[in-house]
Amino acid sequence: MSMIHVSSLYEGYENVEGNPIVRYRKISKSYGDLQVLKEIDLDIYPGEKVAVIGPSGSGKTTLARLLMTLEEPTAGTIEVDGELLWHKRVKGRLTRADEKHLHRVRGSIGMVFQHFNLFPHMTILRNVTEAPIRVLGLSKEEAVERAKIMLDKVGLLDKLDKYPGQLSGGQKQRVAIARALVMRPKVMLFDEPTSALDPELVGEVLTVIKEIAAEGDMAMLLITHEMEFARDVADRILFTDGGKIVEEGSPKQIFENPKSPRLQMFLNRFRTNGF
Repeated sequence: MSMIHVSSLYEGYENVEGNPIVRYRKISKSYGDLQVLKEIDLDIYPGEKVAVIGPSGSGKTTLARLLMTLEEPTAGTIEVDGELLWHKRVKGRLTRADEKHLHRVRGSIGMVFQHFNLFPHMTILRNVTEAPIRVLGLSKEEAVERAKIMLDKVGLLDKLDKYPGQLSGGQKQRVAIARALVMRPKVMLFDEPTSALDPELVGEVLTVIKEIAAEGDMAMLLITHEMEFARDVADRILFTDGGKIVEEGSPKQIFENPKSPRLQMFLNRFRTNGF
């Protein structure tokens, strides 16, 4: 289903403007006989914050990995800012894109992973400046200036000369966020950004993400099991199950008036824990 007129579908969402920054069309993904995504249609608009919730194995992380080009779709197309990601159109026909094309279109996308993926032998400053220098071609001075701004944003400007091994898990994840932000992506992906953290460190990372989301200028796709976080940050929430988007709507609709029995059952598990 196209989301062009999504503002008319549910109460409280007014952030749809212009063309989508991300467009999934009939996206399927299989691993052998296991189909994890089944003909997904999804539009994400500039500045829109979309949270994806659902049980383990429902396909939600695969949505992000396809957009980050870590997994290739079995069928369907993805567009980023009006350009095909995995394909090129040659003489009216779709052909598989080469690595150069993937690399260029992927440059609009930033991603924060579950497990930080920092380089342990590099200082925090070098971890954050490496990609701007190598990928964007910034001078070292420009990259350092941009990195300091982003590390300050995540509250870690005083850790420039430290190494990842000297930081807590929450601090490492905040460095990973700064590293993604320094590339100035148009779309930011968060794949369960707190799932590898000790419970007492989760709050500091979610607070940083909320602050970034509140600035409003980047689209975000947030894969999360943190229901309160999804409710607080997202403009729109998708519930996935069995490789399909079963239900979508504003946080108010999803959490206060879920329509599908499967979503009601899913949320009841969290409500028994005080959500």
